[in-house]
Amino acid sequence: MKKYTQAQVKECIDRAAKVAATGQNMRDIYNGIVSNDPRSLSSISFDEAGKMIKTTYADFKDQVFVTASRLSKLLSATAPGTIVAIKLKNSPRWPVVFWALLMCGHSPLLIDAKLAKENTDNLLTQAKAKAIITSDEEKFCVPSYRWNDIAAEEADYQFRPDWANHVIFCSSGTTGDAKMMVYTGKNLVSQILAAIDIDKSNLDIIHPGKIRNFAMLPFHHIFGFVAVYLWYAYYGKTHVYPASQSVQDMLYAIKKAKCTHIYSVPLLWDKIAQNVNVTIASMKHGFSDVFSRMIAYNTGKISKKEAGLGANKHINGMLKKKVLGKNVEFCISGGGFLSPKTQYSINGLGYPLYNGYGMTEIGIACVELSPDVDVRLRGSIGKPFHGYEFRIVDSNGNVNDNPVATGELQIKSPVVHNREIIGGVMKYVSFKDGYFPTGDIAYRNEEGQYFLRGRIKDTIILSNGENVYPDEIESYFKDVRNLNNVVCLGAKLPGEDEEKIVLVCEVDNSVTPETLLKIHDDIKAINATLPSEKKVQQVLINKRPLPLSGSMKVKRFMIKKAIEDGSADYIGFNSKKKKAVSFDGFDQKLVNETVARVTKVFAKVLALPEFKIEPDADWGKDLGGDSMSYIDMAQTLNREFKVDIPEELWGQLMTVNDFAKEILTLLK
Repeated sequence: MKKYTQAQVKECIDRAAKVAATGQNMRDIYNGIVSNDPRSLSSISFDEAGKMIKTTYADFKDQVFVTASRLSKLLSATAPGTIVAIKLKNSPRWPVVFWALLMCGHSPLLIDAKLAKENTDNLLTQAKAKAIITSDEEKFCVPSYRWNDIAAEEADYQFRPDWANHVIFCSSGTTGDAKMMVYTGKNLVSQILAAIDIDKSNLDIIHPGKIRNFAMLPFHHIFGFVAVYLWYAYYGKTHVYPASQSVQDMLYAIKKAKCTHIYSVPLLWDKIAQNVNVTIASMKHGFSDVFSRMIAYNTGKISKKEAGLGANKHINGMLKKKVLGKNVEFCISGGGFLSPKTQYSINGLGYPLYNGYGMTEIGIACVELSPDVDVRLRGSIGKPFHGYEFRIVDSNGNVNDNPVATGELQIKSPVVHNREIIGGVMKYVSFKDGYFPTGDIAYRNEEGQYFLRGRIKDTIILSNGENVYPDEIESYFKDVRNLNNVVCLGAKLPGEDEEKIVLVCEVDNSVTPETLLKIHDDIKAINATLPSEKKVQQVLINKRPLPLSGSMKVKRFMIKKAIEDGSADYIGFNSKKKKAVSFDGFDQKLVNETVARVTKVFAKVLALPEFKIEPDADWGKDLGGDSMSYIDMAQTLNREFKVDIPEELWGQLMTVNDFAKEILTLLK
């Protein structure tokens, strides 16, 4: 990385200090963003043809004002100070709509772009939202406006901003009571100030030079909004948006735009690490040995002399070029447990991967910032950011002030939300001693670093009283070849009274009976090396992709319930294939037409010829689809057929026939 003078660094970091001297409202944050160099790039995006589209901060400022003036007309019958939802995927338009809503006096309710209609209506109703800005075509329980509706309004250049000062994040969109956290301008100014002395630990994360942050994490999520968007917009950096969430489009955008910063959830890093490890293992011995030595050298395990060709920058560059390109300077994993093996592999590629921590309720609280790879590989989430205080509380509710401690992590900060929307009413909330109970088990070492052990609610309590943390156990099995994903949990199998440690596997799409046997043998071999209290007691295969939340975490509670309810989706290693889909009761001509249209969507999303897609071919196991492209495909089918496939069926419908029957049922 380029060297910078102390004056240059100070000028960059001092931007945060400037917002502290304001009224600390959302307007002040926006003014800070648009006071950046008007010629610098606010965003780089790509159209479907791969053409790069650039937007400057001057363009962005103009777009926000014009959009706000148009929205003020569209929402003229909606009282100022009311809530309007944003349900959009990441794109250069997302921040324009976000700031425009605030500018015309409405508090944005941030909703997952993938959330089903039923769940969206539930959020809108509970928040008493008055309208929604969305790209979805279906009608919601409040008036909805699409980008074309906004653009069709005539701009009012006499428009006078009347700023709102609240942003609402949702931690759930399912039926029933949703949790909605209200952030004020002061909360989010405090979040910007949390990074005020970050340069003292590591200048790579934010520096005066060119930074291009890949905007993959959805902005409705606190990790995406703060760590990807807010911090870097405030410092005048560039956000890069891919044409779609397909792996091909994302890799194209990362490399073409020369992204320097990539922040994501553990699932992405696990996938990259697994693919790289499989690629290296399949090479001829001479090549695989060179790349294995390269990873060992980059992680400080061997000397330059021992690494030989593995220490050669050209060799390292060759592998990087095939993965995320050669411009990446800083990576963060957040939103879940990061496997030590994954951390070793990604850092070994020469991509500095750091582990961070945050929650919807508390913002982004810390990240390990040590440039020393040995420290990063310990798996620490670092120390509290500026303005954050951590404490460890034992199971009896007593604060453990010892330097070394394990217990529930509780957090205090001016960033932590102090208002929630409950039953459509905004109410103040408070926490004991001002500390928010995270529900996470953490360990603090003598150096003041924190390490996550797992969620309290996920902890498996064995019959002997021993506590087992499933995140740790599943990390041992993540690198088993031909496994797409794996999750560990405690569940009572049908007919049994005690919880067992259960490992649930999502099997690779190309698996054969022989490979399945090898997977089982590999799992048993790893299990044999574990201490008795950590040994897996039951191994199951999920016939569907593991269900994921909007933040790409595996939904343990759904899997646990399904297993305990005796679901046929969770089977042993020698189970039979599922029965064929029956279309009894449907017109055969309509069935054929629907199957053909669904096949076209499968082919487009998977970039496969239609003749290769059999009606009963499994999306993951047979066709090679992944979780992200599955979501894209399901949303495309909803638009194509003007239906709303229930989100709870996502991950259960896996073939063309599965989707065709569900669509015909919905249309009927």
